[in-house]
Amino acid sequence: MRPALSDYQHLASGKVRELYRIDDGHLLFVASDRISAYDYVLDSLIPDKGRVLTAMSVFYFGLLDAPNHLAGPPDDERIPEDVLGRALVVKQLQMLPVEAVARGYLTGSGLIDYQRTGAVCGIPLPAGLVEASKFDEPLFTPATKADFGEHDVNITFDDVVDLIGADRAARLRDLTLATYIQGADHALTKGIIVADTKFEFGVDSRGEFTLADEVFTPDSSRYWPADDYVVGQVQNSFDKQFVRNWLTSPESGWDRHGDQPPPPLPTEIVDATRARYIEAYERISGLKFDDWIGGTA
Repeated sequence: MRPALSDYQHLASGKVRELYRIDDGHLLFVASDRISAYDYVLDSLIPDKGRVLTAMSVFYFGLLDAPNHLAGPPDDERIPEDVLGRALVVKQLQMLPVEAVARGYLTGSGLIDYQRTGAVCGIPLPAGLVEASKFDEPLFTPATKADFGEHDVNITFDDVVDLIGADRAARLRDLTLATYIQGADHALTKGIIVADTKFEFGVDSRGEFTLADEVFTPDSSRYWPADDYVVGQVQNSFDKQFVRNWLTSPESGWDRHGDQPPPPLPTEIVDATRARYIEAYERISGLKFDDWIGGTA
């Protein structure tokens, strides 16, 4: 018989995930159907989102060369029935205090940084770049790990050296870029551009850098359909940028810079977001979401 979720000690709640202790060396990593944007957790849930994030992470953990934190299969007997399909048994790690961001294209906060300074995270870039410009080589553009409700802040490589030391900073940069290139190259063969992505790394008991959290999901990455890619404009997306775009549109009536939280998402935006997440998973993995653990889509 599978354990109940209440059998485990609850350790932490994030914007999307819940973390529980299984034993001294293992954690239960549970993805919810919550969605966040602009540092708010929205009132609206996206059905099956937790399962999509888990399925995509499992696919990419199996594809990538970087060591990862998985400590059992996605149907591990230690996973309670009510979170099966959206939970993973993982190794406990010493987490690095840096968001390891890799960018292949100029967009989002990177574009804002570039427009203000001519650089992204202290890396000088050529003049004349615009929305969705492709870099000659991917950039390592780290950020701080913000507390719940706070903004992540872009930092420079020198800041990372100050935080974790020169050797670890260089290892983190090199592993981040190699992992991004490997994952993005695969997605491109499926007709999807991974414009940027965010990784979290921890250190295991042997001192080895290990991929943790989620990886190459629609929450942690920007996915653009390659067939529609046009430099100089905001791209169509398979990720939560679709939700951000609605929230900042006149239709939502929400002032991003005001004091009020975002409004609930309309049913059509919820349904379209779910469909986009599932399509991204199916295209990149080559698998049917209906076959993933935890029921049918």
